[in-house]
Amino acid sequence: MNKDGSAQGIFCANGQCARCTVIANGIPVKSCMTEVKENMIVQSVEGLPKLPDVQEKPNINDIENIETDVLIIGGGPAGLSAAIQLGEHNIKTLLVDDKSELGGKLVLQTHKFFGSVEDSYAGTRGIDIGKMLSEKVESNKNITVWKNSIALYVFKDKKVGILKKDYYKLVTPKIILNAAGAREKFLRFKGNDLAGIYGAGAFQTLVNRDLVKPTEKLFIVGGGNVGLIAGYHALQAGIEVIGLVEALPRCGGYKVHEDKLKRLGVPIYTSHTIVSANGKETVSSVTIAEIDRNFKQIAGTEKTFKCDTILIAVGLESVSEFTEEAEKAGIKVFAAGDASEIAEASSAMFNGKIAGLKIVKELQKDTEEIPESWYEKAKILKSEPGRILPQKFPQKNEGVMPIINCIQEIPCNPCSTVCPTNSINMKGDPILGLPVYSGTCIGCGKCVAICPGLAITLVDFRKSSENPIVTLPYEVTNHEIGIGEKVECVDMDGNKLGDFEVVAVSQNKMTNKAQLIKIKAPKEIAKKIVSFRIQEKEISKPTKDAFIPPKIDDEEFVCLCEKVKAKDVRALIRKGIKDMNYIKAVTRAGMGPCGAKTCDNLIKQIFREEGIPLEEIEKNTRRPLFVEVPLVKFADGGKNE
Repeated sequence: MNKDGSAQGIFCANGQCARCTVIANGIPVKSCMTEVKENMIVQSVEGLPKLPDVQEKPNINDIENIETDVLIIGGGPAGLSAAIQLGEHNIKTLLVDDKSELGGKLVLQTHKFFGSVEDSYAGTRGIDIGKMLSEKVESNKNITVWKNSIALYVFKDKKVGILKKDYYKLVTPKIILNAAGAREKFLRFKGNDLAGIYGAGAFQTLVNRDLVKPTEKLFIVGGGNVGLIAGYHALQAGIEVIGLVEALPRCGGYKVHEDKLKRLGVPIYTSHTIVSANGKETVSSVTIAEIDRNFKQIAGTEKTFKCDTILIAVGLESVSEFTEEAEKAGIKVFAAGDASEIAEASSAMFNGKIAGLKIVKELQKDTEEIPESWYEKAKILKSEPGRILPQKFPQKNEGVMPIINCIQEIPCNPCSTVCPTNSINMKGDPILGLPVYSGTCIGCGKCVAICPGLAITLVDFRKSSENPIVTLPYEVTNHEIGIGEKVECVDMDGNKLGDFEVVAVSQNKMTNKAQLIKIKAPKEIAKKIVSFRIQEKEISKPTKDAFIPPKIDDEEFVCLCEKVKAKDVRALIRKGIKDMNYIKAVTRAGMGPCGAKTCDNLIKQIFREEGIPLEEIEKNTRRPLFVEVPLVKFADGGKNE
């Protein structure tokens, strides 16, 4: 429950916000980060909770102080990759992660990865990559792993406070690697405080890790890779995806991700924005509208869709606190992955490897220099989506051949590595170039099965020159496809080509949990078929009349913990206030349990709207702890562990 008594719903499921706060055994905790225990009493937050009874003289022990060569904060793709390098060079390393399982966001990624097969396991599913990296780390005797452990702060005396499960420890490292990842950005719009508004990470945590179906009808805001992939994961979980809006004229994510949604039946509205989330306490519908070149809403273009959940995927912010704190304390510090720069997980792995070797070089001066080619490859792996080139089809209508529907330059090459006849090659760069078919295809289907973008099909004329067999990759097993069934086949952009019969369905070790659906189609369109629609158009139709909320400016919340609206912050800025601490003191924005992790960005947006450069703003003074911790944890230093 919110401070004002309204309903409250989960947002990040990553310990960053405070939307999931409950009272567990009398103590406020974040439910997404708190393990359920036997006989635990869980209550909603309503008013000020009664403090639990405590001993008059609690156990007080000296806090254990541990020394290590390297402290890695974060056990995601970057932290794990760095730890592997350190362990192989016999460097004493402590890796701490706040989850019960290593892997970071890899644990949530059921799709196959892009990038390079050699350097980032391209073509392998993220969950499998996470397991492989975790096993390497946990089997190395030079690496100590603390799970369910949270780095709280880097103090000026060069010690790092860590809450290891239920006990507080101090760690003195020679070097820190910040691989703590990123937090999701929130968004200002009317109704943004309703329950049923999730971040993409929370949604994927529930669906892919916890196997919970949290919604029936989902609407997505944000067309980057995160939003597009989350939409695909929703379809795989049997959830109706009503639509997706992107403010830019084109989605910022990979075209193959966008195409997957379109082909399966999800409409994408570019140059559109969310106007409002509608409902009393929870989301019951969403209103969107078209925007002009200046991102201003165009009156009369509003559309309302029924949904019960809105997924926000509008970007990430690096968790850079530990880097800044270490620098102030005078500790040598490196950063890798999203904590350094927001990019794909394939990039995080490779950059984590480089960061690990940089630390090795710092501690073992005689270590060989990192090859310059590695830095070039790292640059490629984190590159933005490139040019979109015209699609070209093979001219011959005989034999068997792959049809490559990947026409955007992105870092990805698994199809070229698995072809047994070397008939698929990367044009230009071996990772960033476009795959091109030229040679002899034997119809093995390996390229179809491994492609992360599901962007390769196989057309086989060997049994019929008039009605060839088309092999399509398929991963939405919640929507079963059977032999003899007719499916609505579509081209790359989701345009209908016709209804055709399924003649075979296969799945084996090579397909890695995917199915290969074979259909028979006329030769005139066989090469154009990329997939088939599974979601009916009726699902995504707007309501007859759009709900247009009253035009009241700045009623959106910027601080959900303390229920502070944009108008309260803007009024102070217009009085000349440029100090975030002053705004916090007057409005309480940033004073809630999330520690300004959510509202900081939203307040900065208002400064930008008012024409005030961010370099003129006095930043928020951070609290001395990353998350809130009961005081009793500091009394017992772990002697009873």
